[in-house]
Amino acid sequence: MTNRLFDPSVAPAAVPEADARGPWAYLWWLARIRPWPLVLAAALGVLWMIPLALIPLVIGRAVDAAGQGGGQGGLYLWSLLALGLGALQALAGAGLIQAAVGAEAHALSTTHRVLMRQVVRLGAALRGKARSGDVAASAAADVESIGNAFEVIGRTVGAVVAAVLVAVALTVTSPVLGLAVLVGVPAAVLSIGPLLRPLQERDEAQRELMGVATSQAGDIVAGLRILRGIGGEAAFAERFRRTSQQVRRAGESAGRMEAWLQAAGVFLPGLVTVGIVWLGARLALNGTITAGELVAFYGASAFLTLPVSTATEAAETLSLAKVAAGRVCTLLRLAPDTVRPAHPEPLPAGALALTDAETGITAEAGRLTVVTAPADRIGDLADRLTRPGADAGAGTGPSAVRLGGVPLDRAAPEELSARVLRSGPADTLFSGTVREELTAGSARSREALARALFAADATDVVASLPGGADAWLDEGGRALSGGQRQRLVLARALLAAPDVLVLEDPTASVDAHTEARIVDRVAALRAGRTTVVLTDSPLWRGAADRTLHLDAAALPGGADRTQPTAGVDRMAGADRRDQAEPTDGTSRTDRADRTDRADRTGRPDRSAGVSS
Repeated sequence: MTNRLFDPSVAPAAVPEADARGPWAYLWWLARIRPWPLVLAAALGVLWMIPLALIPLVIGRAVDAAGQGGGQGGLYLWSLLALGLGALQALAGAGLIQAAVGAEAHALSTTHRVLMRQVVRLGAALRGKARSGDVAASAAADVESIGNAFEVIGRTVGAVVAAVLVAVALTVTSPVLGLAVLVGVPAAVLSIGPLLRPLQERDEAQRELMGVATSQAGDIVAGLRILRGIGGEAAFAERFRRTSQQVRRAGESAGRMEAWLQAAGVFLPGLVTVGIVWLGARLALNGTITAGELVAFYGASAFLTLPVSTATEAAETLSLAKVAAGRVCTLLRLAPDTVRPAHPEPLPAGALALTDAETGITAEAGRLTVVTAPADRIGDLADRLTRPGADAGAGTGPSAVRLGGVPLDRAAPEELSARVLRSGPADTLFSGTVREELTAGSARSREALARALFAADATDVVASLPGGADAWLDEGGRALSGGQRQRLVLARALLAAPDVLVLEDPTASVDAHTEARIVDRVAALRAGRTTVVLTDSPLWRGAADRTLHLDAAALPGGADRTQPTAGVDRMAGADRRDQAEPTDGTSRTDRADRTDRADRTGRPDRSAGVSS
C-alpha cells in the first residue's frame, strides 16, 4: 500500500476552510465536503436493515403456508426467500462496515488536519489563547467523538427506513397493530430526548475539567526539576490530585446519565415489544389474525428493538459529537495575531535596524544591542519587537515598532518569518536527530552547523551524545540538562542566521565561564547582523555595541524612557567583561559555584540547568 502521509493531496493546506460558526455547521460542513462515504453507508445500512425487518414477515407466511395444507412447495419457496434475505443482509453488513469506517476515517482525518492547520496558523500566539490541555483533548477525545457520529449515520438511516417498512407492513395486515407500532416506536424514541440535555451538559463539564487536568499534568512534567528544587512537588501533586478527583466525579456523573440513557434504550423498546405481542395474542385468540401473522408480528416487534436502540445510540453519539464539535470550533475561531497587510511594504536589503518609538529602543543595523528590563516584562518586550500587533498602537495606526524603517505590521508575514527570529525560554526541542532539529529541515552545511554549535558552546553537548549530530533527541530534550537544552536552542537560532535576532536571556541556565565564552562567540558570529539580547547579564552588557536600560515605567503606559549607554566600544566592553559583577553583589565565580550546586539539587537558580 502506498504511504500517503506526505502526499500533498492530503496535506492540511489542501483541506477547504472549515465552517466554524457552530457545532452543527461544522458537522454539516464535514458531511458536505465529502458526502459519498455517508451516502454509501446510508444505502448499505438500508440494505442491511430491510432483510432483518422482512425475515419475520416471511417466516410468518411460511408458517401459514405450512398450516393451511398448501403443500411443501410454498414452504420451500418462503424458506428460500428467507435464505436469500439472510445472504443479502450478510453482504450488505460487510459493505456497511467498510463504508461506515470510511466515513469515520474521513471525519477523523479532516478534523485532525483542520486542527493542525489552525495550530500552525496561530503559531506562538496559541500559547496565550488556549490551554495546552484543550488542544490535546481536542486532538484526541473530540476528534474521536466526531468520528463516532459519522460511523453511526449509516445504521441510523437503515434503522429509520426499516422501522417505517415494518410499520407499513403491519398496518396492511392489521391496522390496529400497525397503529400500535406507529405510535409506540416514535414514543419510545422521543422518550429518550429528556435525557440528552443533561448528558450533554455533564459531558461538557467533564471535558472542561479534563482540559484543566491535562494542562496541569503538562506543567508538572515540564517543571518537575524546578519543583524538586524548591520542594513544591507535594503541593503541586496535591493540586493535581484534587483536579483528578474532580474529573473522576464529573466522569461518574456523566456515566450515570449515560447508563440511564442505555437503560432507556433497552427498557422502552422492550415495553413496545411486550405491548405489541400482548395485543397480537388477543387478536389471534379472537381469530382476527392467523398464527403465522402472530409469529410475524412477534418477530417484527422484536426486530423493532434494534431500530430503537440504534436511534438511542445515534442520539447519544450526536450529543457527544455536538460537544466535541463545539470545542473544535472554539479553537478554529481563534484569530492569529499577525494579519497580512493589504499592501505589504518590502523590507530593505541587508542588515536591518530595529526601533520602537514608544519604548525608545533603537537597535542599529548590524550591531549588538543589549536591553535590560524587568524580568517579568521581557517576554512582552520580545513580543513587541518581533510580532506584528503586539504593540499598543496595533489597530489604531502604524506599528510603533519599525524594521528597517518599515512598520512591523506593514511587512509581509513571510518576509518577517524569513528575516526576523525570536528565541527564548519557551522554545522547545522536538523529537528527531540533533541535525534535523538544529537545521529545521533547511539545507545547512556541516561547516555552518559546526560554527553555530561552537558559538553556542554546544559542541561538547553534541559530542557527548551517542551518534553525535545523528543522535536521537526525545521530545523536549528530556535526556538533556537545562543548560544543554538552552545551548542547543541557541545554536538552532544562530544556525538560522536571520537578519534580526532577538534573544531572551539566552544564557540564563549556564555558569559564568560558559556564558563568557558564548557571549564572545555569538558577538563574533553575528558581526554585521542585527542582534538584540534582552538580559540583565553584565557579560552581555560588556560585549554590547549599545546597551539600554528600561524601568517598568519605560514600558508602554509609563512616563520614563530608556536610559541608553550609547557608543560602547566592543573591545572596551570585552576588557571590562572579566571585572563585571552580578547585580546581587556576588562574584561571577560565586555564581558559577552556586550554579553547580543548583544543578545537583535541582534548585531553580538562574543557572539551574548547568550542563557539564
